[in-house]
Amino acid sequence: MLKIGDKAPEFCLPNQDEVEVCLRDLSGKWVVLYFYPKDNTPGCTTEACDFTNLLPEFEGLDAVVLGVSPDSPKKHRNFIEKKSLKITLLSDEEKEVCQKYGVWQLKKMCGREYMGVVRSTFLISPEGTIEAIWEKVRVKGHVEAVKEKLKEIRS
Repeated sequence: MLKIGDKAPEFCLPNQDEVEVCLRDLSGKWVVLYFYPKDNTPGCTTEACDFTNLLPEFEGLDAVVLGVSPDSPKKHRNFIEKKSLKITLLSDEEKEVCQKYGVWQLKKMCGREYMGVVRSTFLISPEGTIEAIWEKVRVKGHVEAVKEKLKEIRS
């Protein structure tokens, strides 16, 4: 599992417009990298809308917000259009980045076990190190907590 102070694992993933986004290209900026299970589900929709609503504040703190799930770029585009999202969503269909960040895990629901994304957020410094980690995220109040942590670290 990744720890605070670790170098953030490098990645290049297609966004909702099938444009490749790489961590190395964001050097010098703060990156809020959040992993979520699935587009257009209640918790994921709330989280994406919360990040969209606070996006100007994150941008004011020199931060880029990236959401990652195993959904396809086409599904992401749909989700963005349907919910008027302003954030960038990355497609990890092979789950390689989810595995690098340790969020692809065994989950249990209604007595059955399956592999899936455990909702998690990583705050990555302009130098590429992990500054904060939120695991098994509860959506309510999460985005505000990430923003406050970023403010605190920056000051």
